[in-house]
Amino acid sequence: MTSTHKPAPKSARRTGTPAQSFEGFSAEEREAMKDHAAELKAAARRSPRSAKADGEGDVRAKIAGMEDADRVLAERLHEIVRTTAPHLTPKLWYGMPAYARDGKVVCFFQSAQKFKSRYATLGFSDQAHLDDGTLWPTSYALTALTADTEARIVALVERAAG
Repeated sequence: MTSTHKPAPKSARRTGTPAQSFEGFSAEEREAMKDHAAELKAAARRSPRSAKADGEGDVRAKIAGMEDADRVLAERLHEIVRTTAPHLTPKLWYGMPAYARDGKVVCFFQSAQKFKSRYATLGFSDQAHLDDGTLWPTSYALTALTADTEARIVALVERAAG
């Protein structure tokens, strides 16, 4: 009697170098996801009436905890957004300051420290009204706030906030 049993296929082995193989999420990415989960839990516990005030406090506390260079940029950016688009609600998004319309993030600040980058980022989500033909930027490297830079940011936030 012959057996029809076939040996189980061998699992695929990675043949790439460590630099080429997928190592999963970085520690910073995992931390951002944990921050986001905590933000969602906190938002679910808040009343709709207090959400805006709570979000303002959360954003200001997060900014206050940043390293000097990032904090200076984030504080000024916060003031620009709050003045330019007061109808946007401040909130934390993946552990970073963000500004939402009807609960959906329109723009956000990402500190250089968060992902050990050489520059901070001002980013815009797909909720931002920045569409310009078939190609437009959705994030900007931010190293300093000059008068010209602030004017560009004001124009972007006005347009994004709709």
